[in-house]
Amino acid sequence: MSTIFARPESALKRADELIHVGQKQAALEALHDLITSRRCRSWQKPLEQAMMRYVELCVDLRKGRFAKDGLIQYSRIVCQQQLNNVSSLEEVVKHFMHLSNKKAEEAAMDHQAQALDVHDLEGPEDLMLGYVNRISDTPWLKFLWETYRTVLEVLRNNSKLEALYAMAAHKAFQFCKQYKRSAEFRRLCEMIRNHLANISRSSRDRPDLTAPESCQLYLDTRVEQLKVAAELSLSQEAFRSVEDIHGLMSVVQRTPKPSVLAVYYAKLTEIFWTSESHYLYHAYAWLELFNLHKSHNKNLTRKDLQLLASSALLAALSVTPYYDHESGLSHMELENEKERSSRMASLLNFSFDSKRENREQVSRASLLSELAARGVVSCASQDVQDLYNLMEHEFLPLDLASKVQPLLSKISTIGGKLSAAPSVPEIQLSQYQPALEKLTTLRVLQQASRVFQSMRIDTLSRMIPFFDFNVVEKIAVDAVKHNFVAMKVDHLSGAVRFGNTEMESNVPGATHLIGVLADLSSLVHPHVHEPYKLCEDSISVAGVVEKEHERLHARKSFIEKRKEDDERQILEKEKAQEAKRLSIQKKSADEERERLLRERRLREQQRIRQEIEDRAQREIGKAEQKLTKQGAMELVSRHLGYIMSRQGMEKMWEKLAKRMDHLERARRQEEAPLIEAAFGKRVEEEKVLHEQEQLRETELSEQRHTGDLLEKKRLSRCRSIRMLSRKESSNAEKPSFLA
Repeated sequence: MSTIFARPESALKRADELIHVGQKQAALEALHDLITSRRCRSWQKPLEQAMMRYVELCVDLRKGRFAKDGLIQYSRIVCQQQLNNVSSLEEVVKHFMHLSNKKAEEAAMDHQAQALDVHDLEGPEDLMLGYVNRISDTPWLKFLWETYRTVLEVLRNNSKLEALYAMAAHKAFQFCKQYKRSAEFRRLCEMIRNHLANISRSSRDRPDLTAPESCQLYLDTRVEQLKVAAELSLSQEAFRSVEDIHGLMSVVQRTPKPSVLAVYYAKLTEIFWTSESHYLYHAYAWLELFNLHKSHNKNLTRKDLQLLASSALLAALSVTPYYDHESGLSHMELENEKERSSRMASLLNFSFDSKRENREQVSRASLLSELAARGVVSCASQDVQDLYNLMEHEFLPLDLASKVQPLLSKISTIGGKLSAAPSVPEIQLSQYQPALEKLTTLRVLQQASRVFQSMRIDTLSRMIPFFDFNVVEKIAVDAVKHNFVAMKVDHLSGAVRFGNTEMESNVPGATHLIGVLADLSSLVHPHVHEPYKLCEDSISVAGVVEKEHERLHARKSFIEKRKEDDERQILEKEKAQEAKRLSIQKKSADEERERLLRERRLREQQRIRQEIEDRAQREIGKAEQKLTKQGAMELVSRHLGYIMSRQGMEKMWEKLAKRMDHLERARRQEEAPLIEAAFGKRVEEEKVLHEQEQLRETELSEQRHTGDLLEKKRLSRCRSIRMLSRKESSNAEKPSFLA
């Protein structure tokens, strides 16, 4: 069990001693007990030093839970003081994050390539370590991520710690950006989003978003979040960040700084361009960005302004011409489109009415007119202006693509960095080239359908040099689906047929051209008195159109009548339901009245019964009180007797204990000399016994030595006889001539 020190100096000294002998865990527990102790309730400088050593140990041992407990307690100690020593907490938090970041960077230097293989730092640690075997930096990355989460959880929703919270959030964003942590970035954004949502339910020290300083801090945090989301290519999270910024601006009802708005609209352009179905809102964002820079950026050069205007104009031209058409959509799709349009319009900070009659407020045509009215067209480069005039004001079905193609080649080379617009670091107009090529294709098809009735496929392919005919056919199918152009492709005859009755009745250019063609025919062939065939076709087309109009009018009348019948049936059904509801309501009211009457009677009966029981209880209580007074004296006398007898027994046992103590002491004093005498006698006896044993052992050794000498003498005779026999045998084996 660790000792809880009353003074921070003592705890810090004890922790240093434990660290010196290698017991860091014990040192951490000692400091943890100090910080979380109830004795430590006032801030002082030694406590800050102890807290510094505490976070160092937490980082060395990777104890995130200990760090969180200590920071929570220390923040309470700091924030409850009148002097508001927030700078001390700031130093501790910065030191904590610096140490964790340093450990992660040191580990990442050794295993930088493998460090990013871990998809989720919050997964089970065993599984994670098994997935990235022999990678030492992954635990440190996980601990660094837990550090940022801990700091944000400790500092959240406190008006005294707003600046510190913003600083920690920025560092957490930079962590996600540096290590490409997409999953952790999403969790971080959700955490910050929840912190802001919980401000209204927090304590009295919650931040005041209406204050300029608080609003700016939270807004800067959301802008940094938007930047990192864009750099990590997280389009969905970037869009949610934009919604967070817009929601924050709506809550505080305060216009942000122009620099913040510039970043906001610049990121909107990127988000809407990435989502290919939002080109119209991309163009509106560019318009707002152009107006913002033109009004507030005094350092903007003419070249930068021209580049911004060109980008805004090309963004508007890139919007599909039939974007505003709603034909072919179901009722649910229309409702979804209206909801999405309202959502986008609120982000762009302009009013939008989703009704059909007000739909022209947000459209390609209204956007182009607004660009012309605000001088964006005149500020754009000359090539972009020429392209705009060709696309929107010229009628050149045969030469349109050939005149547009060189302009697109020039425009694709325009771009570069802006000198005085940090929110838009670089603009490249080449990104609009595919959309402009598609727009040129649609314009060629639209203008050709007004002039020609049919055309060969190879001729149309030569008129549109951007795509193969299969791509042109796909573009045409989408245009026909949205009633932008009327045409059919006949692959058997190798021709494209334009026009239908509905289309030709609404196009004055076609009727005018047919009339001109009839006049020229009468001049070339004056002997031909019958009308030109094209005029007959136009007359027949007019008759078909009239019949179609009559059919549509009859259908409209039928639909209106059917609607009236349906409305009448619905009204009758509602009346029947209302009558049924009233009867049920009346019946329920009667039942409720009866139920209340029964409950009132029941409560009255219970009240009477309760009064009777209370009266009986009071009488019983009085009787018991009398009996209690009589028996109390008897109990007191018995208790006193018991106490006296108990005291007598205690005195007797105490006297007996003293007597036994004296007897034991006397016994030990008497037996001490006897024990010493017995010990001396035993020593003498053992000494005599030892000497006798030594003499007996000496005699036995001498006897064994004498016997061994006799045995050696006997055996030596045997050895001389054996040597003599070996010599004789060797002489006998020698040859005769040697003998």
